[in-house]
Amino acid sequence: MSEIKIEFAVEMHGDSCVEIVRKSLEGMGLVDIDHKQGRVIVHTVEPWSRIQEKIENTGRKAVLAGFGGQSAVSIINNTGSDVDRTSIQGVVRFTAITNDQAGVVVDGVIDGLTPGLHGMHVHEMGDVSGGCDTVGAHYNPRNSPHGAPHDEPNQRHAGDLGNIRADETGRATFRFVDSILEVWDVIGRSVVITQQPDDFGKGCNEQSSIDGNSGER
Repeated sequence: MSEIKIEFAVEMHGDSCVEIVRKSLEGMGLVDIDHKQGRVIVHTVEPWSRIQEKIENTGRKAVLAGFGGQSAVSIINNTGSDVDRTSIQGVVRFTAITNDQAGVVVDGVIDGLTPGLHGMHVHEMGDVSGGCDTVGAHYNPRNSPHGAPHDEPNQRHAGDLGNIRADETGRATFRFVDSILEVWDVIGRSVVITQQPDDFGKGCNEQSSIDGNSGER
């Protein structure tokens, strides 16, 4: 997994606070702390949510301030959805890989899901004025069939990101590399989480070849 740089704003007072925060991040990667600026920068392969949790376990609020390099962000919620359940909300970030490799690191946390697998896809439009009804189909610039993230580019939609798993509390935490998408592919589009898991086009009906029978958006 490629390393990325993550920055948090953290309120700290003096060297004792710095040492407490630094100790909380042992094993997470290279840590740079500026207590005067209230800045904690971590070079890591860990999900940003795990870094945030470790800092906040010291009793300090940690606010995600940014990612190093090129990145795009999608805010997830169920505004405009007909799904009648606990509010779904979260953040998905797409960060460019910096060592001349193609692809992006996809990193996120989503709360309010039912436990189990849920499909995740990039859709062709960013128009959420009508909720999920106005985001179009899966992003598919190669006119490929629906498939799995590990399939070749001509055997999957560029927006096919596979499944994420929500735990018993309804939280899905994930971090993986997608070798096909680039940051500029995501900008101006939308990310959709589905009610059911994606069957990667392996089902025995027409809908499987469209969205993997992944259900309501």
